[in-house]
This record gives sequence, structure tokens and C-alpha cells, in this order.
Amino acid sequence: MKVKRLKVGVRSLDEGLQEFGATLKAIRSGKSVTKRTGVYFVSVEAMRQVLTPSRLSLLHLIRTRHPRSIAALAKLTSRNFKNVHADVKLLADLGLVHLESGTRLRDSVTPTVPYERIQFEIAV
Repeated sequence: MKVKRLKVGVRSLDEGLQEFGATLKAIRSGKSVTKRTGVYFVSVEAMRQVLTPSRLSLLHLIRTRHPRSIAALAKLTSRNFKNVHADVKLLADLGLVHLESGTRLRDSVTPTVPYERIQFEIAV
């Protein structure tokens, strides 16, 4: 089985804007663009504020224990549902967690982590 990895790193705003500009230029000229996946922050401090120990713990629990809902995840962590929900939503917004809705409207949302490894990348 292939190990799915996600790169998480630090890039300056200028680097991000330059890459965006190059991608936009390639698209406008009709060239194919290679899909890149990753989550980047503008500083190590920004990354630490988002990827806190409790949020990293949630990622690990989702990956290893496969909770069927955010409520079940909150129980596993002995944390307040509202706080766990907010953390999972943030992780989902970053693409670190996928949220799968149930088949019916009242069914709960199941969080999943589609990665086996997260690589931290910091340019020096």
C-alpha cells in the first residue's frame, strides 16, 4: 500500500505569491499545471498557533481510532464537543481532515484523515 503523505511547511508570502503568479501565467498560456498538495504557513509561529498539540492529537485519533462522528471524537478526548468541533472544522478547512456526511440529513458527520504521514518542511 502506498503511503499518502502531506507536506506542511513554512513559506514566505512573497514565495507563495510568486508560485501563484507562475501558475496563473502557465494557465493563461495554455500549459498544463502540475497539481501540488500541501499546507503552508507564513511563519513557524503561525504554524504552531494552528497545529497545536491538541489538534495534532485529534489528527492522530481520527487516523487510528476511526470515530464515527465528531461527538464520538469528543468523547475519546474527554473534551467539550463545541471545542472539538471547532478544531475539526479548522483542520478540515486546511485540508488535513475530510468530513463525510451521512446518507440522511440527521446523520452525523464522520471525520477522516486521508494521510498516513505529514511531513514538515521548513526552508533555511
